[in-house]
Amino acid sequence: MQKFYILLIGFTLVSCGQKETKKEVYSLKDGSWRVALKVQDAKELPFIFTTTNKGIEIHNAEERISVDDITIKDDSITIKMDVYEGVLKGKFTDANTIKGEFVKVSLDRYVPFTATFGETTRFSNTKGEAKATITGNWETVFSPDVEADRYIAKGIFKQNGNTVTGTFRTTTGDYRYLEGTLNGDQLQLSTFDGAHAFLFTATVTDSTMTGEFQSGNHWKEPFTAKRNETYELPDAKGLTYIKEGYDEFNFSFPDSSGKMISLSDESLKGTVRIVQIMGTWCPNCLDESKYYSNYAKNNPDVKFVALAFEYAKTEEKAFNSIKRLQKRLQIPYPILLAQFGTSDKKKAQEKLPMLNHVLSYPTSIFIDKKGKVRRIHTGFNGPATGDKYIAFKKDFENFVSMLQNE
Repeated sequence: MQKFYILLIGFTLVSCGQKETKKEVYSLKDGSWRVALKVQDAKELPFIFTTTNKGIEIHNAEERISVDDITIKDDSITIKMDVYEGVLKGKFTDANTIKGEFVKVSLDRYVPFTATFGETTRFSNTKGEAKATITGNWETVFSPDVEADRYIAKGIFKQNGNTVTGTFRTTTGDYRYLEGTLNGDQLQLSTFDGAHAFLFTATVTDSTMTGEFQSGNHWKEPFTAKRNETYELPDAKGLTYIKEGYDEFNFSFPDSSGKMISLSDESLKGTVRIVQIMGTWCPNCLDESKYYSNYAKNNPDVKFVALAFEYAKTEEKAFNSIKRLQKRLQIPYPILLAQFGTSDKKKAQEKLPMLNHVLSYPTSIFIDKKGKVRRIHTGFNGPATGDKYIAFKKDFENFVSMLQNE
């Protein structure tokens, strides 16, 4: 009895000595938020999101990306991207401001950001009216003076006053939906999709561009461009091929249940097969997966198999990313884990030694009913490429239909 009494007094004293602190509770205000990522050379990489009934919607030109995985606790907020590993982690400094980092843990990348409520302008206009018109096609070279990094692209832009939208197509894909402004002779374009954050800045005339491309705060390179309305990139069907000495394309990789799946499995023999080399971290692969999923659902006799090359550091995390992608997009075909720990293309080619190289994520391999590789398409022209996307779909459907009818 005495011990209980002493303990009770002790508890009472401690309790009376404590000061209750009330934590501020925040929420995302309804409306528009401008997020500015801090990249190299004190530059800002901005994008806009608006709140919705389910979460937020990220805006890039005509693209809208819905995100509903949002957690707010006291003054902390976590915004988990829809299918990617990327996370926006921050704290409210007041009701109108959030400061934090865009985080990709597997790549050890952290980009500081500030989000401000009520701002709807992506880039501010400090240079006045546009001094050039850039609507049209641009022959572009990235890293023109470094042979090891040099690659070509095609700029495709539309301009309305100071507002510019468009993209850069490369031989392996595109930089998706870019949005920005041309103020005076200064071009600024950006996009953020939860996987990548891109910023393009350039000094322009009616016929030339000289600029810089930044990806997050870990990469930057120069680029030059000249207007060329007839410019076209090399045919994507001739960049990757089966090496001499190999009679067929085959593999054996596990699905998320641990089952090993091979292209020569009985369930796949005698069918038209399309092998998709991809990664869950890759926006062009996401665009392609959406299209392939819809096609596969409407054409069940055509068999798709995806091979995922993941940079997640563990097998478990890699499969978690695969399962998340399959669930979010309702992908009806298997996604096998071909590699984890790196998305290095040279390492990927070691897993598929019959290919001359793995040049791009995504890459699609078309195999006829007899098991012969009939086409390898490097890269993907996504919705941001406009007419090229429409042309890709038409060509794809005609070619697969031909293989089906053989």
